[in-house]
Amino acid sequence: MFAASCQEPKNQDQLNEPQQLVEKEDKVKIPASFTAEKARQLSDRLDSAFTYLHKRKGFNGTMLVTKYDQVIYKGAFGYSDFKQKDTLSTETAFQLASVSKQFTAMAVMMLQEQGKLQYDDSVQQYIPDFPYKGITIRQLLTHRSGLSNYTYFSDELWPDRNVPITNEDVLKLMATHQPRPYYPPNTHFDYSNTGYALLASVVEKASGVPFAVFMQKNIFKPLKMKNTFTFSEEVITMTGKVATGHTGGRRKRWPDYLDTVLGDKGMYSTVEDLYKWDQALYTQKLVKKETLAEAFAGSGQKKKDEDYGFGWRITQVDNGDTIVYHAGLWHGYTSYLLRNPKDHSAIIVLSNVPNGSLSYLKDIRKIMYPATEDSTSGKELAGK
Repeated sequence: MFAASCQEPKNQDQLNEPQQLVEKEDKVKIPASFTAEKARQLSDRLDSAFTYLHKRKGFNGTMLVTKYDQVIYKGAFGYSDFKQKDTLSTETAFQLASVSKQFTAMAVMMLQEQGKLQYDDSVQQYIPDFPYKGITIRQLLTHRSGLSNYTYFSDELWPDRNVPITNEDVLKLMATHQPRPYYPPNTHFDYSNTGYALLASVVEKASGVPFAVFMQKNIFKPLKMKNTFTFSEEVITMTGKVATGHTGGRRKRWPDYLDTVLGDKGMYSTVEDLYKWDQALYTQKLVKKETLAEAFAGSGQKKKDEDYGFGWRITQVDNGDTIVYHAGLWHGYTSYLLRNPKDHSAIIVLSNVPNGSLSYLKDIRKIMYPATEDSTSGKELAGK
C-alpha cells in the first residue's frame, strides 16, 4: 500500500502493495500520473504537515489519509493518557463525537430499505408520547426539526447529574416538560443534537432491538470494525485501547451523565476502522447505491457554501471537487472525517486534546486538493 507512518520507517514493499480491505463495486481508476513516487512525495508532505501540527500547535491524536482507495499516510502523535504516558497507535479508539451522526443516519437508511420506516413518517408513529406534531424523520436527518438542544434542557430538568441519562429519559423529559422549540419544523436549518438522539430512539423502535445492538450487528460486525462500539460504563476501564479525553490544557476529562445518550455522539472507533467504513461506502454492503446517493445529495439548505445531507456536510474544496465530511467535538475529543468520491480519497483524524489544532486541517486539505487555474477561474466566474 502507499503508506507512511510517523512512528514506523517507510518500507518500499509497503509503498507498492495495494491494500483493499473491502471488495469494491464502485472502483476508481488510478491515473498514470499518480506513480509510486508521486504517492511518496504526497506522503512526505503530509508527514511534515502533521509533524508541524504536533510540535507547534499541540496536536495529539491519530490520522489516516487515502487516495484512490489506498492508504498513503497514517500515524499517531502523542499520548492516549498524559498521566500514564500511554502511547497512541492507529488502533486506539476515540469518541467520535458528531462523526457518530453518519452511522445513525446509515441505520435509518437501512431500515428504510427494509420497509420498517419511511423518511417522511411522523416521529409520533414510532414514539407516540412525542409531544411535537409535524416533525418527520427526514427533518431530523437534515436538522430541520427546530427542536431545542437536549444537552441544555437536561441540565435544567434532570434531577441528579450523578445519574446517567438515557435516550429514553430524554424522551420522557420532552413528553413531561415540553421544552419550547427554537423554530417551527421545516422552517430553518438548525444543527440539532436532539434530532439525532431522537433518530437513535426511532431506530430502536422500528427495529425492535436496542440501538447499540443494531449498530453492532448490522454495521460494525459486517464491516469487521472490531474496535468500534458505542459508549458504555466499560469504556472508562478500557485503558490503552481507548484514548482518554482531555481538556485543552491536557487535564483528564471524565465522562458525565450526558455521555449515555447515543445517536448524536457516543460511538468510538479507530482511524483503521473508519477506513473500513469509508471503503464500504463505495460498495452496496449496507445499502443500495441509490439510497446512499440521497444521503450525499443535500437538502438544498445552503449555509456558508455548505449543504447537509443525511449525517454529512457537503461542500467544495479548493480544486473544485465536491466532498462530504463531518467534524465533532465532545467532552475531551475532536474528530474529523472527509471523503472525496471523485478520487476515492479520505482524511481521517481523531484527537483526545481539543485545543483548536484541528482548525489547521485546512492546510491538509490544501495539500490533498490544491487549487488549480481552472478551479480558481470557476470560482471567480461564479462570484460575478
